[in-house]
Parts: sequence; structure tokens; C-alpha cells
Amino acid sequence: MSSINWSVLTDANAVARLGKEIKRMRLERNLSQADIAQHTGLDRSTVQRLEGGRAATLLTVVQVLRALDRLDLLNPWVQERRATPMMLLEQEEAYERNRRKRAGRNRPQIVKPKPKSTW
Repeated sequence: MSSINWSVLTDANAVARLGKEIKRMRLERNLSQADIAQHTGLDRSTVQRLEGGRAATLLTVVQVLRALDRLDLLNPWVQERRATPMMLLEQEEAYERNRRKRAGRNRPQIVKPKPKSTW
């Protein structure tokens, strides 16, 4: 895909552009709409609507991308969550709060009671 300024497209134009791109990928693989439909279990008319830029479910898009062996196109949608310094600090604080408290080796000295006075 070329670099497109998606923010200037209307929703309908964006869906139409995606449909054209899916059709281009299908034709590059020399597959028919019927081939894609058979591989995905969708109706051929569903594939035709998707390529024509009419609304489709996200499930349909994923099924067609899988049939085209192009699920890699979904990678930019999902980003690994990187730990920020603040997140690391919060995790460390939570660990310290929940850490089991144990008695230390330095115990206070026990003062022996004084013997009773004989007065």
C-alpha cells in the first residue's frame, strides 16, 4: 500500500480504497472471488461487496486477509505495550507493598527483669 493520508478521506472513500486494495491483492495472486469465498466460507457476493467498497464486518476483512495470506497487514493495529519508567516504578512499589514481611536478624535485646527487692 502506498502512503495515504487517511484523515482526509471520508469513511466511505476509506472503505472503497481498502476494497480496491483487497481486490488488487487477490488479482496479484491470480485468485477469483469464488476462490476467496470458498477458502473463507463466505458467499461470493460478500467478497464482491467488500471489494466494491461497501461495508463489511471486521471478521470478513480478517477472513479475506487470511485467505490472501496477508494477516501481516494487521500488525500496525496491535502494538506491544512498552513499560514506561512510571509503570516500572508503580510495579516496583506494588511489589514492595505486597512482599512478605519477615523478621530481621537484629532482634532487640531482651532486658532481664531485676530481682525482687528485699526491703
